[in-house]
Amino acid sequence: MSETIALKKIGGVYGAFELKKLYPRNYAIGVTVAIFLHLTLIASYYIYQEITREDFDNAPTVGRVLKYSELGPPPSIANEAPPQISVAGPVAPPTVGVPVPVPDEQAPPEATIATQQEMSQQVAPALGNDIGGQAQITQDIKIESEDPGMDAFVAVEKYPEMVVSVKPEYPEIAKRAGITGRVFVKVLVDKEGKPKRAVVIKTDSDLFNDAAIAAAMKSAFTPALQNNHPIAVWIVLPYKFQLQE
Repeated sequence: MSETIALKKIGGVYGAFELKKLYPRNYAIGVTVAIFLHLTLIASYYIYQEITREDFDNAPTVGRVLKYSELGPPPSIANEAPPQISVAGPVAPPTVGVPVPVPDEQAPPEATIATQQEMSQQVAPALGNDIGGQAQITQDIKIESEDPGMDAFVAVEKYPEMVVSVKPEYPEIAKRAGITGRVFVKVLVDKEGKPKRAVVIKTDSDLFNDAAIAAAMKSAFTPALQNNHPIAVWIVLPYKFQLQE
């Protein structure tokens, strides 16, 4: 059994039939108002753009006109003299006689002039001879490798693997006091897999720091690899201090 509920209002009674009849009209009014508002906003935007563009085009241009004579002469590249390079270095003078022009009355009769072969034999050892007898200049080149910083990013294909693990000694003071905790040590492993530096980055108690660093420095690793070459890299080692019952 169904009942029809009607709403009483001054001037008449409204029910489901009246509401369905008024719905299309109200929907059309709402859509029309919404379209009108959107069109108004779009038109306002384009009107504002046109007004702004006109103000910008009509704005006075501030500038200064330069004459060609005020620019000065162009730089001349051909007239510039090339930089002079000075090479300083020890030169060993020949030990044999070198011809020097002197007056005839001052020339001793016993003076002799060295041949080119004698001069080459004296000058060549000063420059350094190789097996073939040709002169060559050698220079020692020293390449220093810098260790990466703790926070520096280093590309690594293979990180070090621990080969020798050393257990840290439990501090006697912490053992008597019953203190436990963990320590994280950051270790710099060099190209040979040896620990080079160790720094505590996090600890539960300062009593464990020295023991953790000592254990980290006694460890051994395989070196890190990048492009199949060993490199130095930082790794983090955790150490746990726990009393056994």
